[in-house]
Amino acid sequence: MKPQRSADPAVLFDLDGTLVDTVYEHVIAWSTALKSACIVIPDWKIHHRVGMSGKSMLRQLFREHRSTKRKISEDALEEKHDTEFTRISRDVRPLPGAQELLRYLSRHKVRWAIATTGNKKQTTRLLRTFNIPAHTVIATGDDVEKAKPSPDVFVLAAERLGVPIENCIVTGDSVWDMLAAGRGRALGVGFLSGGYGQEELQQSGAFRVYSDPADMLLHIEDLGIASK
Repeated sequence: MKPQRSADPAVLFDLDGTLVDTVYEHVIAWSTALKSACIVIPDWKIHHRVGMSGKSMLRQLFREHRSTKRKISEDALEEKHDTEFTRISRDVRPLPGAQELLRYLSRHKVRWAIATTGNKKQTTRLLRTFNIPAHTVIATGDDVEKAKPSPDVFVLAAERLGVPIENCIVTGDSVWDMLAAGRGRALGVGFLSGGYGQEELQQSGAFRVYSDPADMLLHIEDLGIASK
């Protein structure tokens, strides 16, 4: 099916740090996983890579901090992260306004999708905190070969919606989301809810920056999405 343009752009949402408040749980989980392999890295350096694929994050951190030549399994560290993240994120909640924003878009017939680096298992678990339609388009890191800052997961979500990526708004909380949006020729909108500053998000391509989903909903007309 050829993607069709519509009056309103479609909205592609990252999940962690954008719709659910989980960024710092990811930092703790990665820190714990690394310490289990006797690798101690400052948490702020981990935080500024949350949103990349796990392997990309680990490779960067290892280049900066490795003090041993011993072989370290990236797969084992990712598995340890996933186990720890599941343990400490059982009570996570949607970010302010997240459910209301999704309901608004659905009510006004604006197409939207979830596009996340996370795997299908974790994504399914986190989305249980939402009341979303059964037909919601969801693309995860398991569905694409390259994770953010590659635009692949956003491009896939747009394809599944039947909307050209150029007619989409990519909404995320990290510089990796904004870089992916730019590479895919989509409009990037940043949230401060992941811990990145406004200037960082703007420098990586954000057209607008809001505090959280509630703030975006308050200013929805900024994005060419108007009440009908």
